[in-house]
Amino acid sequence: MPRSIILAGAALAVSLAAALPAHAADPAQIAVKAGCMACHAKDKKLFGPPFQDVAAKYRSDPTAPPRLADHVRKGSKGIWTKTLVMIPVPANKISDADLKAVIAWVLKQ
Repeated sequence: MPRSIILAGAALAVSLAAALPAHAADPAQIAVKAGCMACHAKDKKLFGPPFQDVAAKYRSDPTAPPRLADHVRKGSKGIWTKTLVMIPVPANKISDADLKAVIAWVLKQ
């Protein structure tokens, strides 16, 4: 087989592989890596509300995903607790795709 055909086939294979979407990471693992789980858990209160409570509060709200994304991006304080001691949520630099996946996962809890 001529070398040019082999090289063209290899180039095509590399192009097709690059065009395929990467294997999506598990949103729970993304949340761990992004530091969300340092203050939140799925089913119990830590510093922040459990994800099950977040889901119950926002599940039927169509504006929830962008609002929650804004809270994560900019940080927030006092949304869940109205006491003298409010622990602020620091801003997070999670990627847009990962943030979207984590929020969708949280809202399904």
